[in-house]
Amino acid sequence: MEIWRLPISASQRGKLISAGYTSLSSLSSISSSDLARELTVSESEAMNILKVASHSRGSETSNASCSIVEGAQSAWDMLHDEESLMHITTSSADLDNILGGGIHCKEVTEIGWSSLSLIVNSVLKYKLTTAFGSESIIFMLIGGVPGIGKTQLGIQIAVNVQIPNDFGGLGGKAIYIDTEGSFMVERAFQIAEACIEDMSEYNRFLRKDFQECKIKMLPQDILENIFYFRICSYTEQIALINYLDKFLSEHKDVDMSLWSQVKVIVVDSVTFHFRQDFDDMALRTRVLSGMALKLMNLAKRFSLAVVLLNQVTTKHTEASFQLVLALGDSWSHTCTNRIVLYWNGNERYAYIDKSPSLRSASAAYSVTARGIRNSSSSCKRIKMM
Repeated sequence: MEIWRLPISASQRGKLISAGYTSLSSLSSISSSDLARELTVSESEAMNILKVASHSRGSETSNASCSIVEGAQSAWDMLHDEESLMHITTSSADLDNILGGGIHCKEVTEIGWSSLSLIVNSVLKYKLTTAFGSESIIFMLIGGVPGIGKTQLGIQIAVNVQIPNDFGGLGGKAIYIDTEGSFMVERAFQIAEACIEDMSEYNRFLRKDFQECKIKMLPQDILENIFYFRICSYTEQIALINYLDKFLSEHKDVDMSLWSQVKVIVVDSVTFHFRQDFDDMALRTRVLSGMALKLMNLAKRFSLAVVLLNQVTTKHTEASFQLVLALGDSWSHTCTNRIVLYWNGNERYAYIDKSPSLRSASAAYSVTARGIRNSSSSCKRIKMM
């Protein structure tokens, strides 16, 4: 059970969420005195909160014991489910190739930026072998400096998830969580127009009748299926992540009642507010861990993809400063798959930095007027002043 469901006052729930307590399990090992100090409330009030949480946790455990047994799944069924999962294309065939077909559903993808020197060091330390794991929920990270294209890639994914099933897509909707104010609706419209043009060209290549689909699918229809949330603080971000369960349940797929119409959640970026508003690193780690667990559960329960865009920061190592992905080492361990974007001369590259099921590999890509595409020598790097 999440904290927001506890039968306590709204102010108490708000204080718990702000302090990083998002689930009942996070309250299981704290004393009333420590909780009172963190929430700035009386110890008697803290004791009452813990008492209510303990009672709710006991009821939840007894009710869930049967469902855990009933929900058991064989490894063979798991394999069949994973093989039948669809992918979201990035519109770059080379990038899709190293991703095993595109962005996977039931996975959380983190995408971040790094410098070329760090990529080279990682390659030297990483064996180029393929490792196959049994996890069905995977984290991947996308991030970078201005100009690398992480927001462009996020918008591209939010558009491409709506490609109809007849054209190899998911025919779903997207949630776009914008913490930086970098989402550009005009750019989304351009990418949507290009996506429809690509489908029309694909249709002509296969000599199918695309007229009916073309009339029904317009750029404005694609924009209407992107649910946009502007987040201005880490408390809003936590509250929204907790609310998504209800939102997705209200947007169920008619044909598959257990799944949602929403097939991808893009967070751009997951880092922004947690880099500015936190002085207590232990608290930040606890808050982020709870948020990561929630996103993993949403990906699995609703069979959707989660894409987290990350930023970079400087880290002092051996008398030098290096650009590294933000949120530190503890956050990096929560991500099963990590994609690093970097410049190599005038070319943009994506590199599989960490994955249990994808081999370490890199692919060049371009950001064009039509969106993300395969690398082109005509796409030059723009120097930032």
